[in-house]
Amino acid sequence: MAVIRYVRREDAAGIIDIYAPYVRDTAVSFEEEIPSPDEYSRRIAKIGAAYPFLVCETRGGIAAYAYASSFRVRAAYRFSVELSIYVALARQGAGLGKILYSCLLDLLRKQGFYTAFGVITLPNPASLALHVSLGFVGAGVWRKAGHKLNSWHDLALVQKELLKPDDLSFPAEPLSAHEVRSRFGADFFAPYAARLDEIPPLE
Repeated sequence: MAVIRYVRREDAAGIIDIYAPYVRDTAVSFEEEIPSPDEYSRRIAKIGAAYPFLVCETRGGIAAYAYASSFRVRAAYRFSVELSIYVALARQGAGLGKILYSCLLDLLRKQGFYTAFGVITLPNPASLALHVSLGFVGAGVWRKAGHKLNSWHDLALVQKELLKPDDLSFPAEPLSAHEVRSRFGADFFAPYAARLDEIPPLE
């Protein structure tokens, strides 16, 4: 049985198992050093204090994780978020990522965020296809934005409207992470977990 749940600090080692190949072998992440469990545990605490951080867990451990974070630091950006998702290499291509990402997007909508952004290292047709399938649209390309593995890499920016802005009134502040956890727990995740059970094999 697969479940979707909020991350725990003790998930750090399982998350690093998924993340490490992306850091070590690809430019999907621009990070160049694999973080330690202690470092990633601190990241979990920092991100989870303000934004949803979700994991997909099976009997074999964590199979994927996804989270939102600050899009940019200025106050006016607080209604937008940047998203990240990583799926274990052995679980790619089965649809797991789309279900987890859909859950995260719906939770962010409930929290009161208006726009979600994704930043994708090019070329990455699978990630672009995932975002397009969920309604993201292109918002430009940043040329030669990073240098890793002896190459310069472009980044594609994609975005999705989560809520329709009302130009006649100031938007309500997003709910706090504590409020989100209090209002939306296991019952919120259950329909998405049921969809995961249709993907063979997840156990």
